[in-house]
Amino acid sequence: MTPASTASSRDRREPGEVFGPSFSLFADVLLVGLLTTAACLPVVTAPAAFAAASVTLRQTADQGLPVRAGTFIGHLRAHLTTRVLAAGCVPPLLALVLLIDAALLRSSLPGAAVMSPVLALLTLGAMVVGLRATALKAPCRLSAREGLLRSVADPRGALLLAGAVLLSVVLAWSIPLLTPLLPGPLAFAATVVELRSPAD
Repeated sequence: MTPASTASSRDRREPGEVFGPSFSLFADVLLVGLLTTAACLPVVTAPAAFAAASVTLRQTADQGLPVRAGTFIGHLRAHLTTRVLAAGCVPPLLALVLLIDAALLRSSLPGAAVMSPVLALLTLGAMVVGLRATALKAPCRLSAREGLLRSVADPRGALLLAGAVLLSVVLAWSIPLLTPLLPGPLAFAATVVELRSPAD
């Protein structure tokens, strides 16, 4: 196939597709963001929700299928196991510990100036490893150990994912109305970083 025919096939629009494939991907990511936010509301289901988002987006990239709510819900049900729900208790506990540590650092304890950036970097690293773990393929999916190993083996991907996390935090702080949509781009970033990872 020549490059010209490849480019024309990418630009070709399906029946009823008004804005082209790039806009369809944008809409798919936003839909996944809303579905992931809704699935994260019970809190302990957050790892399963992000894993379902990653599988859905990976399926869209591999097969060119549009995102459907039913597809996402099917993947979510497949991930809602006892082990995953138990793992879902870890992020709230870590958040509670971080809040307590942040409160202690604000109380003018010795070494607070040094520990504040360290705590921020640890939080960012934990978020990167957690997102990386949700984007892994089976049977390694939702393995924090495998997510850490792959983050260390692919520092460029880890930095890209850290940038996505920081950008999401800035957007949530500056435009709170965008918060329900942000899990979609985060899951998309984690999936893309995993797809391009040299560890594959």
